[in-house]
Amino acid sequence: MEALLGTTLPVFFGITVVLVGFAAFMTGQALASTWRPLRQVFLYSLLLGFADRFFTWALFQGELLLLSGYLIDTATIFTIALLAFRLTLARRVTAQYPWLYERAGIFSWRERRAKS
Repeated sequence: MEALLGTTLPVFFGITVVLVGFAAFMTGQALASTWRPLRQVFLYSLLLGFADRFFTWALFQGELLLLSGYLIDTATIFTIALLAFRLTLARRVTAQYPWLYERAGIFSWRERRAKS
């Protein structure tokens, strides 16, 4: 597993999931709060993936230019950002348009049914 990540599992968890994952979560929330399109989540996740590889290399002597490590890190970051984006968007839509939409789960909403 360390050969794929380019670092150890504790470093992957600490840097990718905790440190950069927090930044990804905040990025997803910010994009949803300002009604940005989903493609921007992907773009910012790619950039955060580069930052993650740099932190891993600079702080823990991980491999900087490892494609598999970058792809795994970026996929993790994108997943966290996407969850935050959908969570925030569902909350915003149902709070801003309560007469049109209601929550249909933690990440989704549906049209409000007409009362009979």
